[in-house]
Amino acid sequence: MSVPPMIQPPPAGPVPWDKTFAKKLLADMLRIRRMEEKCAELYGEQKIRGFLHLYIGEEACAVGALHALAPDDNIVATYREHGHALVRGVSMNAIMAEMFGKAAGCSRGRGGSMHLFDAATRFYGGNAIVGGGLPLAVGLALADKLQGRQAVTACFFGEGAMAEGAFHEAMNLAALWHLPVLFCCENNLYAMGTALARSEAQTDLCAKASSYSVPTMKADGMDVVAVHEAARIAAQHVREGLGPFFLELQTFRFRAHSMFDPELYRDKAEVEAWKTRGPLHTFSARLKAEGKLTEEEFLALDAKANAEVQAAVDFAEAAPWEPIEDLLNDVHTPRAAS
Repeated sequence: MSVPPMIQPPPAGPVPWDKTFAKKLLADMLRIRRMEEKCAELYGEQKIRGFLHLYIGEEACAVGALHALAPDDNIVATYREHGHALVRGVSMNAIMAEMFGKAAGCSRGRGGSMHLFDAATRFYGGNAIVGGGLPLAVGLALADKLQGRQAVTACFFGEGAMAEGAFHEAMNLAALWHLPVLFCCENNLYAMGTALARSEAQTDLCAKASSYSVPTMKADGMDVVAVHEAARIAAQHVREGLGPFFLELQTFRFRAHSMFDPELYRDKAEVEAWKTRGPLHTFSARLKAEGKLTEEEFLALDAKANAEVQAAVDFAEAAPWEPIEDLLNDVHTPRAAS
């Protein structure tokens, strides 16, 4: 299997931000990467159970996009949502405890990896159903419009979701009702394990979205600068009451779809080629070239991220399990016939 021609040279060019903001985005990408690497390790130790979908390689998408949004905006994500939750402001302690299934988790240990949720940060969940977050985003946006709130609802999903009926229903209603939704498609080319060209007749994702008269934009999802600038423009369009916007972030995951995935559908050479475009080392190299980052500063950011991860693991390890007598709380069953 040959490497697809879509792979471009590594992201380059000037970083149009001051040193403080640039380092903040780099730090958040490092926090995601180190947390995800640790989660893979903990999964191997069976301390994290169930399904686990890692975001390694895609960090620029969540970091670039979420830093273009406001605290009052709504976020809806997929089952690959750990990075989104972390950047949004959900504490790493609460995320890690949720991974462990502990009561101190952000979903009280009831949701696990795929169902992180935090109302305080308006993070309305990861969602285990492919495309399941799209109708939820439309509902949140409709509620905001009816209440006169000037908020954006950003909905993240993969390109595989665009073959689902929920995508078309959500796009249609958002366009028809002029709703403030920012549709962010993280196109990693393989969905669960099938190449885009093998699963969808129309591979131009922006063409699909534009069929609903929704404005669209493509951005290099491996470049945090490109993602942030595109998301800023898109979010401003939505915030000004001009209706929904579709943003395609062209990215690539470096790990398998999930920890259960044998990954027989991708050539190793293709994965290695994409790693040359990795968002962490290419962005840090650009900052160093511009004098906005030293190697010592990078190592300090990395050490801080690793310390945060270790503290979160310690917190999760020490956190209590939910008491057995509470296990039926919030569980609803039909009333028995009399």
